[in-house]
Amino acid sequence: MSFDLSSDYFRLFGLPVSFDIDTAQLTSRFRDLQQTIHPDRFASASEQERRLSLQYATRVNEAYRILRDPLERARYLLELKGVAWEDEQSTLNDPVFLMEQMELREALAEVREQPDPLDAIAGMLTDVNGRIEQGTAQLRTLLADDTEENLLQARQEIRKMQFLYKLRSEAESTEAELEDQI
Repeated sequence: MSFDLSSDYFRLFGLPVSFDIDTAQLTSRFRDLQQTIHPDRFASASEQERRLSLQYATRVNEAYRILRDPLERARYLLELKGVAWEDEQSTLNDPVFLMEQMELREALAEVREQPDPLDAIAGMLTDVNGRIEQGTAQLRTLLADDTEENLLQARQEIRKMQFLYKLRSEAESTEAELEDQI
């Protein structure tokens, strides 16, 4: 079994290092790799081959998880391009965006008090999904040109999108709770 654990995730799947990828090709290649390296195929192999198979499968699963998610893929691209992430120390210096987030969070907290809470949460999800689509388009533009300024702006856009993804997740949870109450 030959497999390069040190190759980047794009090379692992035979994809160009780019924000825009062919997700159908990614999925197809993932399935091919899984068939080749799945630990079940090495049940009767030597201890070393079983261990390597498990390592390969873990690497392929992680790579697939990252590349199929636009936000994770953008973050990974920045890492490949040498942009430090600094999660713990990072702050978002966009007061307009932060104010919008506070307003959206307040709206989510008050959604149960609306005359039609399900309609209100659906509207909120439409708005948040639209913002995520706009952010994804912005990332596509910024990551297409590897200037330092664009990469740093992409990092800020990713931070904004992390807020939006979290808000969407919380809104979807609220929606599920409301639907359960019906």
